[in-house]
Amino acid sequence: MVENIRGKVGNDRVLLGLSGGVDSAVVAALLHRAIGEQLICVFVDNGLLRKDEQKDVRAMFADHLGVNVLAINAQDQFLGALSGVSDPEEKRRIIGRVFIDVFQEAAGNVGRVDWLAQGTIYPDVIESAGIASGKAKVIKSHHNVGGLPEHLDLNLLEPIRNLFKDEVRQIGLELGLARSVVFRHPFPGPGLGVRVLGEVRREYIEIVREADAIFLEELRKRSFMTQLVKPLLCFSRSSLSAWSGTTGLMSTLLPCGQSKPLIS
Repeated sequence: MVENIRGKVGNDRVLLGLSGGVDSAVVAALLHRAIGEQLICVFVDNGLLRKDEQKDVRAMFADHLGVNVLAINAQDQFLGALSGVSDPEEKRRIIGRVFIDVFQEAAGNVGRVDWLAQGTIYPDVIESAGIASGKAKVIKSHHNVGGLPEHLDLNLLEPIRNLFKDEVRQIGLELGLARSVVFRHPFPGPGLGVRVLGEVRREYIEIVREADAIFLEELRKRSFMTQLVKPLLCFSRSSLSAWSGTTGLMSTLLPCGQSKPLIS
C-alpha cells in the first residue's frame, strides 16, 4: 500500500481531514509512512467533538508521530449554522456543508495542494451507495462519501476505500499505532450534533460530551474497550436487558429518529 501511494502521489502534496477516529488515524499514519512531510493534516474543532479531542489528536499525531497537523477552531461557524435545526439528516447536511467551507479555506491557506485524502472504508460506500445507484439501501447519508470532491479542485485519494473496519485496524497495528487509537470507541462523523436529540445548543452539547466521557471511562475500567469494539448496536428491550445483565452495565433505550432504536 505504501509503494502504491508513493507511485500515485509522486512529489505532490496531500491534504487530509484528521478527525481522530480510527479510519482517518490509519490513513494519516499510512500516508505519513509513504510521503512524510508532503502530508498536511487539518483538524477542525467544530464544537461537537469528544472531551479533550483536540489535545489527544495533537499529542498522538503531531507530538508522537511528527505529522504536520493544522488545527482550526470553527466552533462558532458550526454552532451558528445549526441554530434552530432539529432534524438529524438536516444537521448532518449542515455539518457537512460547513466542514466543506472550512476545509476549502484551509486548503487555500497551506499553499499548493494536489490531493485530498479521505478515510473512506467499504462500509461507508455501501451505506451511501443508494444515492448513486439505487442498488443498496441508504442507511444514512455518510460524511465521507460525496460532497468534498465536487467542491474542491483536488484529486481524491482513498487508500482504504476497499477495506472493512477489522482490516483497517490490522493495518493500524502494523503501522505502530497505539491500541488505544486502533480500538477507539466509534464516534459519528457529525459528532455530538447527531447525539443531541433536537436542537443543538452549547449547554446540551456539554451534557452529552460529559456523559460520553463517563461512559468511555466505565468501559476502560471494566476492560470492555477492546472487547466491545462497537457496543452501541440496535437493541430491542429484551436484548438490551440481556446485554445489561451480561456486562453489569446499566442501560437505557432512547429514540433517535431512526427506523430501528439505537442506543445513543
